[in-house]
Amino acid sequence: MRKLAEPDREFWHHVLLTGGFTTIPRWTLTPVRGVASYEETIPGELVAALRSLADELAVPLSSVLLAAHARVLATLCGEREVTTGYVATAGAEPLPCRLTTETAAWRTLLLATYRVEAELLSHKDFQLADLRRELGLTEPLFETVFDQFGDDGELAENCVLRLASVQNGSDLGLRLRYRTEMLDADSAARIIGYHLMALMLIAADPDAEHERQSLLSAEERHFQLQRLAGRKRELPERRVHELFEQQVEAHPEAVAARHGDREWTYQELNTRANRLGRALLARGLQREGIVAVVIERNLDWLASVLAIFKAGGVYLPIEPHFPADRIANMLSRAECRLVLSERGSTTTLDQALASLPAVQVLFVDAAYAEDHAASNLGIEVTPDQLAYIYFTSGSTGEPKGAMCEQVGMLNHMCAKIADLQIGEGQVVAQIAPQCFDISLWQLLSALLVGGRTLIIEQEVILDVQRFVDKISAGRVNVLQIVPSYLEVVLASLEQHQRALPDLRYVSVTGEALKKELVQRWFAFEPAIKLVNAYGLTETSDDTNHEIMERVPDRERVPLGRPIHNVHIYIVDEHLALLPLGAPGLIAFAGVCVGRGYINDPQRTRQSYLADPYDEGQRLYLGGDYGRWLPEGKLEFLGRRDNQVKIAGFRIEIGEIENTLLRAPGVRDGAVVVAERSEHGKRLIAFYTGPQALELSVLRDCLGESLPTYMIPAAFHWRESLPLTANGKIDRKRLSALARELDIGEEDAHDTLLTPTEQRMATAWAEVLGVTQASIGRHDNFFARGGTSLSAVRLAIILERVVTIKDVIRHPILADLAGLVDGRSVRQPAVPR
Repeated sequence: MRKLAEPDREFWHHVLLTGGFTTIPRWTLTPVRGVASYEETIPGELVAALRSLADELAVPLSSVLLAAHARVLATLCGEREVTTGYVATAGAEPLPCRLTTETAAWRTLLLATYRVEAELLSHKDFQLADLRRELGLTEPLFETVFDQFGDDGELAENCVLRLASVQNGSDLGLRLRYRTEMLDADSAARIIGYHLMALMLIAADPDAEHERQSLLSAEERHFQLQRLAGRKRELPERRVHELFEQQVEAHPEAVAARHGDREWTYQELNTRANRLGRALLARGLQREGIVAVVIERNLDWLASVLAIFKAGGVYLPIEPHFPADRIANMLSRAECRLVLSERGSTTTLDQALASLPAVQVLFVDAAYAEDHAASNLGIEVTPDQLAYIYFTSGSTGEPKGAMCEQVGMLNHMCAKIADLQIGEGQVVAQIAPQCFDISLWQLLSALLVGGRTLIIEQEVILDVQRFVDKISAGRVNVLQIVPSYLEVVLASLEQHQRALPDLRYVSVTGEALKKELVQRWFAFEPAIKLVNAYGLTETSDDTNHEIMERVPDRERVPLGRPIHNVHIYIVDEHLALLPLGAPGLIAFAGVCVGRGYINDPQRTRQSYLADPYDEGQRLYLGGDYGRWLPEGKLEFLGRRDNQVKIAGFRIEIGEIENTLLRAPGVRDGAVVVAERSEHGKRLIAFYTGPQALELSVLRDCLGESLPTYMIPAAFHWRESLPLTANGKIDRKRLSALARELDIGEEDAHDTLLTPTEQRMATAWAEVLGVTQASIGRHDNFFARGGTSLSAVRLAIILERVVTIKDVIRHPILADLAGLVDGRSVRQPAVPR
């Protein structure tokens, strides 16, 4: 065997261990195993210009072609560093070639590519296979090959495409050989087109910034902007509340909404909303005046929302159980001076208002008693008028108030009505919390078409069997839940089978929908359609619907097509359209885009931009990554920032960290997400300080300003936090550490004593996704990462020997086991 000589060995060692694998987007609707070719001639004048530039820079023409190839690959894969195969001599095996497109100008890219090419050629005779065996590398090194000799060598099994420059007489051309199970003829033609466009741009201005230049043809640009947009639809001339008023005229005595034992007809609901609206006007409400609603989810909440819209105001939802600091922050940020509330829902509101003396509170019962006129207000409300503000988590520690307009709200309502076939007599379940933007369409959509809203009590939602009973008894036709709760509902249905004959659509939103959950659903409920809904608060809620009647063929569940009047672009950081199938930032445009963040011009400027493809319109960049699929649907690929979604709530990690750093005794801190496939995501906090703090102290401190869903499941003290080479907190190491700690240390817990404690620990382990050995009798269910949803799962697994209230009141394992044992002792004797 040839000795591995230096410096060849050192060079290839570096290339093999640092080169990333570049994946080419697959694009075909008809995958058929095989290999095909596509060829195109480079115009003679372009070849001449490229040769002239190569002579000027003293580089071979192959370097120019390779630089264009690098730029195309970088655009296709969404990375600035790419690896391709490089044929150094005719007929030789391709060598791994690592290229970077970080350079600004084409000229600089050409020179950098030439240096890489020259270095490859100086090491081309090295026996690379020997080093690969030594390093234990068995995976393919690249998916693409650049062949300057045009001999069209065999396509290796791992190779998707092979680009060759071919000489036909005096003409120079590009030939692409590709695998037909991964690419179709159109995509091959597009890829050749990107290479030709890159070469034309190089020749036109070698000093231009290549990242700011698009490789797309006019035809593809038109296809993306027009054919991939949501279909155009004329919206009603009336606003949302006016469509409701039309239904009042048509069905005055029909039941509009029900909550618990109470129900209101369309006429009664309209009368109450009109009187509330006039009470607001009497207190000085002006056009686009903001009204906070601090009311439990009930019929008065529904009337309050309609009243605000009728009066031309802006709806600001605030949950009554939010911490006082957060309520005060939201009211202050929105400059809100008027609050609608109900007696019994003002405990934390009163504390918040202590620092806001200018804010006026109006109780709904007092407003009804004022006996205002019951007729419609008839106030003109324009499409561009502000409709509502939803506060979402903010990375700086300050929640962001997303403002959306009437036309965006109406467009979303109409899309829900059309796509979920909501019509007269249809029942839509309202289950989402007030601060969750999906709560609004759940509340109002049915009322725009003569349907009925069923507001389901929170205590019922937390008892899954009662919830399923409610859905069935209420004859619910349309239901929307987060995936984590769908798992709970499905587990209950699997355990206690029952029919849901009226349910036609289940919409899932708020988190990524996993394919295995879709498989489970259709295995159990094949007749009920599942809808994967996607969108952002800033884009008037959902912008995409994937309506499924069966399990999708793809590995990931698609986000679906844009709803009507919505445009979605996949762009780079300069807002340039990316090739079909390439990963990039998801940009939203059209009537869905909101106005910005209330009284927050800096963050508004960062995310709300001018639409470069529709003059005078807004575009929103939220930080999500995605790509187009060949069937014209969107696929979600993750986020670019420090934002996560847990149980459907959008959470900025930075907001939690800023709050943690304000806790007495905390010097430094970081929050990461621990995730296991079957048990969802959990927030794990790490902190430094003079000493470890009591868990209750930390939870109480964060609970003063953060809602429960934003409080980490676990807090770990460290003498210091790991840092990266540039001195920043090493979040990757913390994430790995969180996963290790999440599994639990078997010797860190006390011994379980009774059979019930052991049974309880087994159930906890299954629900929390930890080992049973890591659970001790003095562990707290919620401190170990339990949530209200996992408490529901626990009750199901334990066959309802405990309720969710039992778990909340007795979160310590020994206490909960003792409660169960006590009940067993008190059971009356069975008569003989």
